[in-house]
Amino acid sequence: MPFGYHRDHVIRPVVKWAGGKGKLLNELLSHVPASMGTYIEPFCGGAAVFFALAGHTPRPFERAILCDQNEDLMACYRALRDDLPGLVRALRKYRYDRDLFYETRAKDPSNLKDAARGARFLFLNKTCFNGLWRVNSKGQFNVPFGTYKNPKILDEEGLEEASRALAGVELVTGDYRTVTKRAKRGDFVYLDPPYVPLSRTAQFTAYSMAGFGPKDQVKLAGELARLAKKGVKAMLSNHDTKETEELYKSFWTRVVNVRRSINSDITKRGDTREIIVTNWDVSVGDEAVVRAPGQGR
Repeated sequence: MPFGYHRDHVIRPVVKWAGGKGKLLNELLSHVPASMGTYIEPFCGGAAVFFALAGHTPRPFERAILCDQNEDLMACYRALRDDLPGLVRALRKYRYDRDLFYETRAKDPSNLKDAARGARFLFLNKTCFNGLWRVNSKGQFNVPFGTYKNPKILDEEGLEEASRALAGVELVTGDYRTVTKRAKRGDFVYLDPPYVPLSRTAQFTAYSMAGFGPKDQVKLAGELARLAKKGVKAMLSNHDTKETEELYKSFWTRVVNVRRSINSDITKRGDTREIIVTNWDVSVGDEAVVRAPGQGR
C-alpha cells in the first residue's frame, strides 16, 4: 500500500536546487511504501522527498540516511542538525550584495567549520543565478550573482523546522554506492541522480568534480536491479529519453509532465517529460499510465 500523503504536513527544503522535486512531489510520494525500516536518499540535493516524509505524523520510516557528494551541502545539513544557533549566527553576517557575493564565492570553504561553511553555502545558494550549484574542474563554485528583489537569506522558522526533521538522521558525504550497499529488505531507496541531458547543451551534471556521465547512468541502472534482487524497494527519477527508456526497460515506469524553469531564456522554459522508475510492480489499478517491463514508449 502506498504512503498516505497529506500536503499540509510538508516541510520545505532549505535550499534551492536544480532539478528539485517540488513539482513532482505528489507523483513521487504516491509510490512511497506506507512503512519502511530505513529511508535512504543517495543523491539527496534539496531532499524534498525526505522533508515531506519527515514532516508527516507518523513518519513512515524508522531511520533515515541522506547522502550527497557535495561537501558544502552536507556541511550545511550537519550544521542544521547539530548546531542550528551557530548556523543562524553565521548567516546573520550576510546581506544581498554583489561584492559580498563574489568575495564569499572566492573563499575556500574546506577549512571552515560546519556552521560557517553551511552559512556560506546558503548565502550563495539564495543569491546566485537561479539557485544553481555548479563547480569547475577544481571543485570551485562558479555560478554568477543572481538578480532578485529581496531574497530571503535567513529564514529562521524554515531552518528550525528542517533542523527538527534532521534530528537523528545519518548524513553521509560520498558516492551513492556508499549507502545503497547498506540497504536491506524492508528499507526504501529513492534515487534522484543528475539527469540524462535532453541536449548537448543541457548538462546540469557538474554538482561535483566527478560529474555523472553515460557510464555512471548505466551503473546506476545496474544498482537498481541489484537492490531488487536483495528485496529492497527502490524508486528513481530521470528525464524521459530514448537513453532512459533503454536503461530502465526492465522496470516499471510512469511518465509525467513536469514544468521546469532552469533556463536563462524564458521561451525555452516549459513542460518536460520525466519518468518515475520503480523496481517493484506499481501498475495494479493504474495500467494506463505505467509501462511494465519490456513495454516501449
